[in-house]
Amino acid sequence: MNQDQYLGSSQLRIKLQTIAADIHYLADSYQGNSLVLLALLRTLEQTHREVRENLFQASLPDNRQELYALLKDIEEAGGWPYIERMRLRELLKNMTLDNSAPNSSSSRD
Repeated sequence: MNQDQYLGSSQLRIKLQTIAADIHYLADSYQGNSLVLLALLRTLEQTHREVRENLFQASLPDNRQELYALLKDIEEAGGWPYIERMRLRELLKNMTLDNSAPNSSSSRD
């Protein structure tokens, strides 16, 4: 089967949109709960890794024409999928901002 048939499939687009909407709904439902949101991010990262290692790598082309088509698609359609991790520096910056806010309890002493 032609790869374009899969990529252009409205059924596939609908399924992917549904998955994305479910993820957004779940994240919105737990807004402010960093532990739950961290668990969600870890699950997404683990799923990404499993799909990449167990399914994607096995499906890589074994001839130059198909490899060229894949690389061309990667280049034209937005690059390589990547899940960015929050840098520790950004996390610490958030803590610094919280600590620099005026503390009303210290003014009572």
